[in-house]
Amino acid sequence: MTHSRMEALWIDSAAASHYRFHEDHPFHPIRLALTEDLLDACGALRSDQKMKPLTPHADEVLDWIHRADYIAAVRALSESAPGSEAIALAGQYGFELDGDTPYFPGMHEAAAAIVTGSVAAAEAVMSGLTRHALHLGGGLHHAFQDRGAGFCVYNDAAAAIRWMTRKHGAKVLYVDTDVHHGDGVQWSFYTDPDVFTFSIHETGKFLFPGSGFAHERGESSGYGACLNVPVEPYTEDDSWLESFSTALERVIRVFKPDVIVSQHGCDAHALDPLAHVHCSMRIYREMPRLIHRLAHEWTDGRWIALGGGGYEHWHVVPRAWGLLWLEMTDHPLLEVIDAAPEGTPLPTDWPRIVSPHRPADLPRTWLDDTAAWAPMPRRAEIAAKNREVLALALQHLG
Repeated sequence: MTHSRMEALWIDSAAASHYRFHEDHPFHPIRLALTEDLLDACGALRSDQKMKPLTPHADEVLDWIHRADYIAAVRALSESAPGSEAIALAGQYGFELDGDTPYFPGMHEAAAAIVTGSVAAAEAVMSGLTRHALHLGGGLHHAFQDRGAGFCVYNDAAAAIRWMTRKHGAKVLYVDTDVHHGDGVQWSFYTDPDVFTFSIHETGKFLFPGSGFAHERGESSGYGACLNVPVEPYTEDDSWLESFSTALERVIRVFKPDVIVSQHGCDAHALDPLAHVHCSMRIYREMPRLIHRLAHEWTDGRWIALGGGGYEHWHVVPRAWGLLWLEMTDHPLLEVIDAAPEGTPLPTDWPRIVSPHRPADLPRTWLDDTAAWAPMPRRAEIAAKNREVLALALQHLG
């Protein structure tokens, strides 16, 4: 790696391969392997763009985000054979074996390594080593101060943000594009005027975690530094992108951040099994494009991107995260994709990963041919409702 500033760094997510609840759990690390395999097959991920997060930031930063008794409970449940006292308290901390976030051996080490990766991404950007950094193993936005939830043990996104506010005095804009509300990050900074949390997601009326409504705007000195844009089930590309772009343009003009942290859960896709939004791969091309442009306009390019949800491992996640990296690196393949949105082919030898879960029908193009999709009923009504909610959400931003 040269000493001049890189345009984008890929933060190694090897440690996230150990963040594995069980083989049939929807939050499976094969998503990361498939994405890296796709980018390698395209020649879009060079060795000089990769960085291993060597500095063990996690121990210092975990205490800034999580309660000491919670960290102790995670450590105890991470043993190969946890004690009876730890098991008895597991439910109190969100780790029921039959729940969404069951404890597993090595849980603390794997989750702490993910925190280290996201903090390393933040430090690489804030130190001037790179303009942009991507840590796809991160984005675990549902973890709370005192409990795990929604597949998330430690909140690496909140840790990276806190690192930048404390170590660099930065004003941070957090942009959450996961279909589930970024609740853990929001509540971590709900009274902090130096961290603006913006989340677009399927309305909590119908989807976990049941929060993220337009009236959630921050409290105390943090009032106004929080924006939620909940959209209706079966929202499609045009309406999602209208809500997202209108809101983000307004937020960045009002808040004027020093750096952007974005979370790129890709579960708003029509094929995702855990939500009801009906978007295509187009939003995963357009959302990073807008964030990228705004980063260069407002934050001197300072942009940290994290992974997140996304549970259609073979058809959706690799393409969505692949498009994110192509955007962060201004890769020439994007021009080809944009010129033929109906079907730029994926590499014929992808995926090269052997798995018993490999489906027979794999995607053949970067973007979806939505002309072949059945028209969604109530499209106009859904779009009108989303505009109404957006207007309500934006009232406090002037």
